[in-house]
Amino acid sequence: MAEQPVTLRDSMSGKGNAEGSGLPTPGLLLIFAMGEPRCTPIPIANGVIDLGRGDGKTIFPADPRMSRKHASISFDGERFRVIEHGSQNGTYVDGVRVQGSLHSATARVLRTGDSLFLFCGDLRPYQKGGVRVSDERVVGPLLADVLSQAARAAQYGRTLHITGDSGSGKEGVARAFHGAAAKPSGPFVPINCATIAPGVAERLLFGARRGAFSGAVADSEGLIQSADGGTLFLDEVAELDLAVQAKLLRVIETREVLAMGALRPRLVNIQLCTASHRNLRQEVSSSRFREDLYFRISSPSVTVPLLRQRLEEIPWLIQLALRSIPERPSVHSLLVEQCLLRTWPGNVRELLAEVRAAAHEALGRGVGRLEPQHLSAHAGQPIERVEDTPPPCAVLFHPPISRRDQPDRTQLEDALRKSDGNISATARLLGLHRTQLKRLLQKYGVQVSTLGRDQTLDEDEDG
Repeated sequence: MAEQPVTLRDSMSGKGNAEGSGLPTPGLLLIFAMGEPRCTPIPIANGVIDLGRGDGKTIFPADPRMSRKHASISFDGERFRVIEHGSQNGTYVDGVRVQGSLHSATARVLRTGDSLFLFCGDLRPYQKGGVRVSDERVVGPLLADVLSQAARAAQYGRTLHITGDSGSGKEGVARAFHGAAAKPSGPFVPINCATIAPGVAERLLFGARRGAFSGAVADSEGLIQSADGGTLFLDEVAELDLAVQAKLLRVIETREVLAMGALRPRLVNIQLCTASHRNLRQEVSSSRFREDLYFRISSPSVTVPLLRQRLEEIPWLIQLALRSIPERPSVHSLLVEQCLLRTWPGNVRELLAEVRAAAHEALGRGVGRLEPQHLSAHAGQPIERVEDTPPPCAVLFHPPISRRDQPDRTQLEDALRKSDGNISATARLLGLHRTQLKRLLQKYGVQVSTLGRDQTLDEDEDG
């Protein structure tokens, strides 16, 4: 199915407001109502938005859980102000109920009844394009701008580098680059370099002739040759080893590919799209990525925004995730609100997987509506990095002791007693090398055998 615009427009879409003046248009973006995703911009007209239950004929949803005069929203250029008018079901900002009024410069999500809105400092991107939805993709204004940049890059060049976190949609951008190429009917060949086993990348990318290595009983075509006439997409390109990077650079520069064991190169006509979640410039400075290849592929480049920067897409992505489930459950507004408030470090990939898992959890319990409790506790939450636990003896380490700070005889004997006469443990306790410790023992004439266990095994550790 081709992408279709789903933006709803109304007499309050911004005409006669700041849209034509080039000034920001602050307001609210209705993104969920009546159990369905929306993308309806509601500009602040005459300084305030009076939110209330609509009748289905206006821009406001006919939400039965909203009061007719529910809340008022204004913006002073820096902060939004929310005034609650004593509604029966309350007004919530980022999941917290508003008591009287609230001022905030960081508020994101407004809930009144079962309707959800985003606070928006400038509605113009949504007034122009809104959200596009297809069978496989949801595209809000931020992502649409990246896709447009990728399309322009394909029209004026043959390479594009994409940066962005895992799961943010880099392959979708690569496909947009391919689709805008001179020959979009050519093959699109994607490969994740991080999944290639060590030592296999050269054969997989460039192909091999029979006899090129043990076990090569027939000629094999590489992925570069298979992309001839189309686009090769190398995701996580920083994972390629340096030797393969050198051969890849030659392909880009000469448009020729030399298979392993071949005597003559083969001409190829490809567009190359690369991607990485790593900073390639830092990889170059650490000698993990070739500088010459970096300068060849790093420009033009685009960055895919994080999902938490594209909140307007989330209700549509939830709907997309549920399409493949035959007994599709309905979606509660509180579930959508929870998804809007979580950070989703795995971005779109994580959201889709967690929503499907939540749907199976709900259906397995015989529940036909998806609610917050069906999401796993860790869904969309930041991943806490656990530092490596030091070995038990690490607490005994001290910085190396300078000559003038060397332990005296009393300190030496005390450390030996604590270590039961073990030379290695005593050296660690004092922050000394074993050789240094032995010299001090000789200097002070300390007899280890009188302070701890027999040293026969310990002395053997010297090898």
